Amino acid sequence: MVNRFGYFDDVQREYVVTRPDTPLPWLNYLGQDDLFGLCTNTAGGYTFWRDAKLRRLTRYRYNNVPLDTGGRYLYVHDAGSVWNPGWKPVKARLDHYECRVGLGYTRITGAKDGLEVEQLMFIPPNEDVELWKVTVRNTSGERKQPRLYSFVEFAFYDALNDMTNYQRTYSIGEVVVEGSAIHHVTEFRERRDHSTMFACTAPVSGFDTSRDAFVGVHEGLHEARVPFAGGATGSIAHGWNPIGAHEVTLDLAPAERCELAFVLAFVQHGAAKFTATGSFDTSQGRAILERWSAPGVVDTAFAALASSWDRLLGGVQVTCPDEHLGRMVNTWNQYQCMATFNLSRSASMFETGIGRGMGFRDSNQDLLGFVHMVPSRARRRLLDLAATQLSDGTCFHQYQPLTKQGNADVGGDFYDDHLWLVLATCAYVKETADLGVLDAPCGYADRTYTDDGERESLLHHLETSLAYTMANRGPHGLPLIGHADWNDCLNLNCFSTEPNESFQTAGDVVGSQAESVMIGGLFLAAANEMGALYDHLERPDDAARIRRWRAEILAAVETHGWDGEWWLRAYDAESRPVGSSRNEEGQIFVESQAWCALGGAGTDGRARQALDAVEAQLTTPNGIVLQQPAYTRYHLELGEITSYPPGVKENAGIFCHSNTWIHLAWCRAGDGDRALAGYLSICPSAKQDQIETYRCEPYVYAQAIAGPDSPTSGEAKNSWLTGTAAWTFVVATQGILGVQPDHAGLRIDPCIPPSWPGFTIHRRFRGVDYEIEVRNPDGVAHGIRSLTVDGSRIDGNLVAAPPNSTHVRVEAVLGR
Repeated sequence: MVNRFGYFDDVQREYVVTRPDTPLPWLNYLGQDDLFGLCTNTAGGYTFWRDAKLRRLTRYRYNNVPLDTGGRYLYVHDAGSVWNPGWKPVKARLDHYECRVGLGYTRITGAKDGLEVEQLMFIPPNEDVELWKVTVRNTSGERKQPRLYSFVEFAFYDALNDMTNYQRTYSIGEVVVEGSAIHHVTEFRERRDHSTMFACTAPVSGFDTSRDAFVGVHEGLHEARVPFAGGATGSIAHGWNPIGAHEVTLDLAPAERCELAFVLAFVQHGAAKFTATGSFDTSQGRAILERWSAPGVVDTAFAALASSWDRLLGGVQVTCPDEHLGRMVNTWNQYQCMATFNLSRSASMFETGIGRGMGFRDSNQDLLGFVHMVPSRARRRLLDLAATQLSDGTCFHQYQPLTKQGNADVGGDFYDDHLWLVLATCAYVKETADLGVLDAPCGYADRTYTDDGERESLLHHLETSLAYTMANRGPHGLPLIGHADWNDCLNLNCFSTEPNESFQTAGDVVGSQAESVMIGGLFLAAANEMGALYDHLERPDDAARIRRWRAEILAAVETHGWDGEWWLRAYDAESRPVGSSRNEEGQIFVESQAWCALGGAGTDGRARQALDAVEAQLTTPNGIVLQQPAYTRYHLELGEITSYPPGVKENAGIFCHSNTWIHLAWCRAGDGDRALAGYLSICPSAKQDQIETYRCEPYVYAQAIAGPDSPTSGEAKNSWLTGTAAWTFVVATQGILGVQPDHAGLRIDPCIPPSWPGFTIHRRFRGVDYEIEVRNPDGVAHGIRSLTVDGSRIDGNLVAAPPNSTHVRVEAVLGR
């Protein structure tokens, strides 16, 4: 499907943006290791190394006017005409514009007056350089002598200080220029052992490093002085705002083309910072530039990037009757899962990279959609997360990726956090069979250790997590909610009347006994996983103990969590029900319906009744709203959730993350039609025909869509970095397609629309390639009638890899 702004090119695995004035800036990410870049369809964005707060290389101003201002700009001066291939910032009328959003790269092409300029931006695998390969083509019948002007604005690394401490930053900016290499060395004389280099592989006819000289003090980027004047000034920044800008003068005959590259590098100097004379040592930067100036090396690096994504995506590939599910599973959903794993919720068009680092709850869930791609990185992340848990079982809600230190300033005491570690660890063990991770030492953040031998194991953390919930229950025997549970805005202990106060750091009411039914359901699911893990470890006593704990919580959920037609959401600080038909507003919430079902509560039919209530009261064409009716006034006893306007975010907005749990619950219930319909209702690929209402990127999931109670119903916000990515991948591959990692192998248990004749899926699992064909001759949604592995019929639906086999052929027939 094509809309006014672009279309999917599934063969090339690209989204092609055909006009630059998209409803919102449409983002892509460069890099997947240590160096990362945010790059919009008009070349906006910035670059950072590992930590968007503490290692910001280039500047970007959020919530600017225009909204997306600043980035990787390339100005073209052609016979007095000035323009950008990405349209911004000059916004001259182009004869042609195209932006191809690819896997780890963005390729923007602009053409005007017989000159075509292509700007390919990417970060090669395992490299600390961002490359812009620029190709200039003279498509006219006349000789052209254009001038190109590159532009980046350097950040002083600590992004918060960079944008607030001007009494210092206006005085400390320093650069060193050597040939085409512009080195940003602010603070290098003191504590820093790294610098930023921006260089060109072609001869340059000029440069600038002062923003005042290149742009002007009273001018904007759209009218920058140097590009419009057509001559660089050779300025050297002394304080104020250092930039990197090159002037490249070309001479092109008709039909001639020219290729060059710009190199933005994060240079780590270590102890060798200065030469014998005490000057900045440019040798490392010089070596980097020489390497990337060699013929063909940039093209080779780009080919390596493509090959790396072939490998990463090759672990799961599906052919199925639904265009959108196939496209998202094969390419875009996995691609987004890489971004959420790398960045958690820290740096996007909606997150500045300053206020949030790696989220404990978030990153555990992100791992669910990533673990099959690079299990070794998932293992390291699990141990990093566990190490930010406190010995009482609570967790630092977030930590900085560079320092790996927990951040108490953003708030804490979310009493669901620790349980996600159980789900993530069990998912990792099922995927890899790596039982050794359970004995890996990681320790607790509030304890001091002299060596690794003293650090408690990951398994100890899982036990601590479950024990914490058991020890912290309220008057109904349900888990206490603490500051909040998964819904950060349901603050049942925070009675805030101060408008300048953050709900997340305001603290809790002394003596509050507010309880969460949602955490109760989540505990049931975590205990199921933990019990199965102990079964696999052949530790029956531990398995039995965990199941006794589960039985206690199940009894509380079944007895005190049911409202009559659906599950309650919680009990507030005074033990009054929340999410009850007795409430005037907020009578039914989605989270507790989902997790009670996924945790195995309501097997007497109440789970199905709750799902039917979700279908009847919360489901809309654009997804499931978080609760109904929406809150129309501020409820002090409920917190931030009621501070949002009706239909937005947590106040009856469509929170896509929680939608996925209902989709998975429908799969467990065997209703393939409802599972797929729910999946498609929030699927960005299926929003092409309403893109001017939806506004966000059509190739990645958004966190939230405005609900029917909002005047902007159908509008999406907070795309890219959302737990929706990992959970929709779980829904699609493990729920609908039903290929589920298990301790003993792969379990085949699809739940598809009865109209589907079948599907095929390739799944790489523990080093073995499984080719799975599912046929549906009877037109059913669920149930395996027969299962054949490499030609041999087996009982049940669990496929264990034959010894010494690297390829396994599985044929499944659905039926009764």
